[in-house]
Amino acid sequence: MPMEPANPKISVITAVYNNRSTIRDTLESVLGQTYDHVEYIVIDGESDDGTLEIIEGYEERLDTFVSEPDDGIYSAFNKGVQRSSGDIVGILNADDFYANERVLARVVEAFAETDADCVYGDLVYVDEEDPEKVVRYWESGEYDPERLRNGWMPPHPTFFVRQTLYEQYGGFSKDLDISADYELIIRLLYRHGADAAYIPETLVRMRTGGASNASIGQRLRSHMQDYRAWLKNGFIPNPVRMSLKPLSKIRQYFASPE
Repeated sequence: MPMEPANPKISVITAVYNNRSTIRDTLESVLGQTYDHVEYIVIDGESDDGTLEIIEGYEERLDTFVSEPDDGIYSAFNKGVQRSSGDIVGILNADDFYANERVLARVVEAFAETDADCVYGDLVYVDEEDPEKVVRYWESGEYDPERLRNGWMPPHPTFFVRQTLYEQYGGFSKDLDISADYELIIRLLYRHGADAAYIPETLVRMRTGGASNASIGQRLRSHMQDYRAWLKNGFIPNPVRMSLKPLSKIRQYFASPE
């Protein structure tokens, strides 16, 4: 592992398409971080709902802003990764925002303290209309390969990765249009044995919704893509274990971030 720079640069990537009602909160949460060595990259899929006008108001404060058609959110993430120059790379979706202004500073501290390849934390789902109202708490817990085999994964918006891992093992698989984040985590942590450090704090607040949870049909499709994610990495998943993944989320509705 190369020596950590004294002041490592974090590249934060936001992919956005027609998120006029939420993108301002996302932009403000990144640009308001106390850590001062941040590269912010915004990849827009050629929005047409007024999102662009909001982003343009922040354009001078962005390091990279691209607006063009793409092949979906994971294609946009890959564009952002390819344009990033940070030592550490994180993804923040266009309807999410950091829990407080010290999140990125805390991530840098965790990398320095643990010398890990990846760092992640907890996430809370908040009401779409009232982002102060927590409706679900995703407490990640410590990483264990067996937990990953049983359907566990860290919340992707809290998952920060050293740039060198993207260079070695590639970006997001565009053939998995719902589960590419899950596949990336399997590839890095399980297949290639990357070290992961857990921050037992809420790092991201996510509005309820999301493509993989939009309907029963989408959930079934997500489940099938999760299965394919393991196959892509040379592992045959246990169907019983895979069926436990949705069940493992039930406790998130009863947990508390306090």
